[in-house]
Amino acid sequence: MTGTSALRFSGLGKRYGRRTWALRDCSLDLPQGNVIGLVGANGAGKTTLLQLAIGLLKPTEGTVSMFGRPLRMDSPAGLAEVGFVAQDHPLYRGFSVADMLRYGNSMNPRFDRPGAERRLRELGIPTEHRADRLSGGQQAQVALTLALAKQPRLLVLDEPVASLDPLARREFMKTLVEAVAEADLTVLLSSHVVTELERVCDHVVLLHQGRVRLTGDIDDLIAGHRMLTGPRTDDTAGVAGLIAATHGTRHSHLLVRQPVGMPAHPRWEANPVGLEDLVLAYLARPDTEPPQAASPPPPEPAGPGRRLSIVTDPSAAERQA
Repeated sequence: MTGTSALRFSGLGKRYGRRTWALRDCSLDLPQGNVIGLVGANGAGKTTLLQLAIGLLKPTEGTVSMFGRPLRMDSPAGLAEVGFVAQDHPLYRGFSVADMLRYGNSMNPRFDRPGAERRLRELGIPTEHRADRLSGGQQAQVALTLALAKQPRLLVLDEPVASLDPLARREFMKTLVEAVAEADLTVLLSSHVVTELERVCDHVVLLHQGRVRLTGDIDDLIAGHRMLTGPRTDDTAGVAGLIAATHGTRHSHLLVRQPVGMPAHPRWEANPVGLEDLVLAYLARPDTEPPQAASPPPPEPAGPGRRLSIVTDPSAAERQA
């Protein structure tokens, strides 16, 4: 990773109509050369953020910059920087895979047709077949291959594995990881499948109700949180850094954000937490700001007691025309 941001959002917001804000007060600095996971519930603003990031939407407020420059998607140079795969993997259904490769080669100045053909051979996808005759997993792989063949600096994927079965999902992610390893590429990937993101992503952004609730390097976030288990207590009001609390008959479990190395209270057992548990806990929080301070848990009580990819998105191409 270099010092240059791949994407920088400053006070970004998007309003539909007069009152409905899909995204508000979004300020992010996403690192270059990383695979960045974007997570959140349906309606959280993920697709809006991705479309703002690649110029398919104009912000109501705030700014977007890409690789240190203001976002410009109205020029061939700007379009060449970005590859995009939408959720439904839009392809020209009446085209054969070979037709789409020829079209992509004619429309994109850096299009790597030999590399795309090699990738498809390795995946066992026949190029003479029409797109509408391919399986869902094969369509997703073709869409990804076409986007990668542009040799973009930024690859944006909007829920690319949402409709795939587990095997196709795994193959798609494997292809993505191999592509990132071969190229100087930044990936922004939205998905509901948090376990997949934990395997392939370096960085995560969590959106909730149109606002950023959590962002950071995944390893750092996981290292900075832990699950404390101790005697049952309902008195958690004084626990700074508390994200979520669950209670059993005899024990309480507190997910807390605390500085690495801070010792737990001697009566409490500290355990690591996974990304999925972390995401779910933050989504369940009633507030929108992560805690800034941390302190040990309470003592034991006395009683018992969460067109950018021109060749893969025809509708986007029409909007750019």
